[in-house]
Amino acid sequence: MLRKTISFKTLGCRLNLYETDALASKFREKGFMTDDDFENSDAEIFVINTCTITNQSDKKSREYINRAIKKGSFVVVTGCMAEQYAKKYLPYSAQVIVVDNKHKNLVYEIVEAHLGGEIVDMKNLDGDVFGFEAAKETFHTRSIVKIQDGCNNFCSYCIVPYVRGRAVSRPVEDILNNIKTELTFGFKEIVLTGVNISKYNYEGVGFEELIRKILEIDGDFRLRIASIEPDDFSDSFVDLFRNPKLAPHIHLCLQSGSNSVLKRMHRHYTREDFMVIVDKFRSIIPNFNVTTDIIVGLPGETDEDFNQTLDVAQRIGFGHIHAFKYSRRSGTLADKMDCQIDEKIKNQRSKILRDLSEQLSADYQKNFVGKHQRILTETIEDDGFVYGYGENYVRIKMKIFDGVKTNKFYDVEIIGIEGGELIGKQLN
Repeated sequence: MLRKTISFKTLGCRLNLYETDALASKFREKGFMTDDDFENSDAEIFVINTCTITNQSDKKSREYINRAIKKGSFVVVTGCMAEQYAKKYLPYSAQVIVVDNKHKNLVYEIVEAHLGGEIVDMKNLDGDVFGFEAAKETFHTRSIVKIQDGCNNFCSYCIVPYVRGRAVSRPVEDILNNIKTELTFGFKEIVLTGVNISKYNYEGVGFEELIRKILEIDGDFRLRIASIEPDDFSDSFVDLFRNPKLAPHIHLCLQSGSNSVLKRMHRHYTREDFMVIVDKFRSIIPNFNVTTDIIVGLPGETDEDFNQTLDVAQRIGFGHIHAFKYSRRSGTLADKMDCQIDEKIKNQRSKILRDLSEQLSADYQKNFVGKHQRILTETIEDDGFVYGYGENYVRIKMKIFDGVKTNKFYDVEIIGIEGGELIGKQLN
């Protein structure tokens, strides 16, 4: 019997990437073939894991859904865009089925039922936002592990709490067992993800204690913290980064460098608070890499507000900035605010911020010339180089040498910069 082929398309955050990896791994385990080339795939089944963080995300999600439908395949649409706009854009049909986030872990069972001619009623299924198995084979070198879902912050611009629900934390032992399993599969780097992971709390175990427990796991691996909110981190939490297993990089979400904008965003910190947090990390490790998200064009954002954001970015020297234009999300408080910003102004500010990001990234890279990094190799290319990331989440390339493999650690000396990438020379 011929095995059926399934193709996945993932949009949005690392949380979606984690969930797609887990689903794809399960389909492979059950005998399906996976096709990574979505554009050219003739798969019988497509799974599109959507995002709704911006209007552009919605547009991209719909484009991929329509492409899959035109191929004549069976299409499963899941993720936050499906959650938010399923009734408006995605009516149920024999060809398309919508799976909400709560039942996303059951996509395999739903597809199997469909292939068996059954009509699935999600109301009769018990979904679980943490009900994903450890992924043996993923689309990435690093293993992403989900520790938390949902958010209670309700920032004025954000739709996520409405589509992901209130904050819930995964049991500690489930997380530790997931990581141990991933390490037995051969993964060398674990990335923790969730919607608001700094608020992790399961039966009295908070985020800091969870990190301690993970660092106690045996093995030669690296732990990386994905996107996190700028909470008032304790000195003991900052001290954890002295452990060589914990990567000296954190994606800390600034969103704006203007206190008045932060207040309208319902963010519970000031620009000064944010800079103090960064100083804490860099007092431990001077080249500690802080990357960030910034939104431009929130209703009422003035030129002075935007200039304050540029000022904070320059003072901190971010390793990278993800620049987003504010996107109106129906049902959020910002959608009802006066003084919506003209799209042309948003575009101008976005370009200025992206240009600054490139400059700051280049400046940050210069800190590593003549220093050592431990690269985790990801790809070996035909151009004669092997590529990967150092512990500071800086991209490095080095010349191919005898015996080099992907998914391995190598100590390198950074000998230069070329085309926006660090050049490494093998030391071991």
